[in-house]
Amino acid sequence: MSTKIGKTVAFIPMRGGSKSIPLKNIKKINGRPLVYWVLDAIVNCDEIDKVVISTDSDEIRKVVCEYGSNKVEIVGRSKAVSTDTASTESVMLEFAREYDFEDIILVQATSPLLKASHLKKGICRYNEVSIDSVLSVVRQKRFIWEDSDFRSCPMNYDPMNRPRRQEFKGFLVENGAFYITSRRQLLESECRISGRIGTVEMPEESYFEIDDPSDWIIVENLLKDSSDIKVTIYEKLKKIKCLLTDSDGVLTDGGMYYSENGDELKKFNTKDGMGFKLLRENGIKTGIITGENIDLVKRRAEKMKLDVVYMGIQDKIKTLNDVCDKFDLKYDEIVYIGDDINDLDVIKAVGFGCAVNDSMECVKEIADYVTKVDGGKGAVREVVELILEYRGNTNEI
Repeated sequence: MSTKIGKTVAFIPMRGGSKSIPLKNIKKINGRPLVYWVLDAIVNCDEIDKVVISTDSDEIRKVVCEYGSNKVEIVGRSKAVSTDTASTESVMLEFAREYDFEDIILVQATSPLLKASHLKKGICRYNEVSIDSVLSVVRQKRFIWEDSDFRSCPMNYDPMNRPRRQEFKGFLVENGAFYITSRRQLLESECRISGRIGTVEMPEESYFEIDDPSDWIIVENLLKDSSDIKVTIYEKLKKIKCLLTDSDGVLTDGGMYYSENGDELKKFNTKDGMGFKLLRENGIKTGIITGENIDLVKRRAEKMKLDVVYMGIQDKIKTLNDVCDKFDLKYDEIVYIGDDINDLDVIKAVGFGCAVNDSMECVKEIADYVTKVDGGKGAVREVVELILEYRGNTNEI
């Protein structure tokens, strides 16, 4: 008997044995694992009930779990459908025979320019009574030629009446972003699309799929210009009710200064103090969680009127839970700023994890945001401005 998994399921096959770019589906592009970009689109599409990742790789499982969405489920795939020659259809069919659902949306992790709006449009097209399957396409305005015997012939235009680009309808090309069909159609046809097929146009730049290193460079540059990055940040920051930070290396430059009498000194930045003031005026809780246990940090926190100060902390996750209990907060309502390995677990756990510019590389790799400035040079203020900007309070800055 098949296991019920949802009505409309997005299905992402992710094999661990990619040859052109090893483990490319979880390789970081523009600061995030490749698959996270399509997960953003799917998770934000209300018409999709469940996202299923089909993989044979424990490493992929781990990275997908760290994405942190209850909408995502990971299933295994047999060795028979995990070979270099196994088709995508074979993976889909294995899944369809084991699980019960109505409709399936095949989504390729190699199409990070996919947006929730494209999926919504595709589902709307699929729901038309005359349509059995849908695929995403882009419109290419290129003049195509074909070799025939000893000469070449134009395929889609008349060279004697060359159309202007704005007048040329062009042709539709699959971009591989998504395909929609029913479980019944898939099992009967053993193909990702069948019956009466409809198309949904996506922007021309979404033509690129990541199959080779050259594709990677092109798509990474396109992502840097994509408004989706801003949308993702907005979705995270609009929930924020609290900012917590490490002290040494974030509020300070991490240097160790001593007076002639042997007293330890710390260099703080006044810009960060103003940042905390702005947060307080906007009703956002503030605090420090640090492994240090010196009076200087406590005095600085009191001067900045922070809500909580935890010093000498070894288990920062336990302290994070204490803060949640104290202020009735959830993890996704908290920003945390850190710089070293003892901050890793908290940065992963909170809604918006930040690293200062001179953090350890392993910290910067998992952070949602890396500041432009180093610790002790106004890094906290930079994050504060980001929070207030996305909360619509730019007039405060």
